[in-house]
Amino acid sequence: MEINKYIDHTILKATATEKDIVDLCAEAKEYNFFSVCVNSAFVRLAKEQLKGSDVKVCTVVGFPLGAMSTEAKVFETRQALKDGAEEVDMVINLGALKSRNFKIVEEEIAAIKRETGDKILKVIIETCYLTPQEIVVASEIAVKSKADFVKTSTGFGNDGARLENIELMKNAVNGKAKLKASGGIKNLDTALSFIEAGVERIGTSSGVSIVKELNK
Repeated sequence: MEINKYIDHTILKATATEKDIVDLCAEAKEYNFFSVCVNSAFVRLAKEQLKGSDVKVCTVVGFPLGAMSTEAKVFETRQALKDGAEEVDMVINLGALKSRNFKIVEEEIAAIKRETGDKILKVIIETCYLTPQEIVVASEIAVKSKADFVKTSTGFGNDGARLENIELMKNAVNGKAKLKASGGIKNLDTALSFIEAGVERIGTSSGVSIVKELNK
């Protein structure tokens, strides 16, 4: 099993240095991960580091709170794509979802999808702050807005990916979008349990140790 191809090798902490990004990209090339996932300020650097490899550059937009204006998120997306991002993981407007103002959530995702075009857009719904019903609604809105993936978490909330939430998301998207799990996936058993549950991508900063565990 090529578990490496499920992994978005991730570093999103505020204190990440340029050296951290260079090291992340070197590991991603060595282990042939699907992508590296970095904050948008580092997209250009990651793109340079990964030149000539198959590893894609993924970035986050409206991260980690999702509480920026739609215009700010659209601009961040546009700039990240210009800098070389090939995939975008955006955080939804959780306040609008909680206010049941679903139109705002839908229009924002759709606006960002218009920017990304044929590039992959993953929608982070931050499940730890949502009720089961809200998880279903958020997933359905993401599909309606033409997102490619629905993603569990930023990894900066009060909880990460949970299998029961993947089940809710899977039923809600009904095969019309893929699923990404992130947040707290630190070992092989956990990664495999999410893959078995139907996840097609995993966001983790523990990709190297997960692959090493498999190779043992």
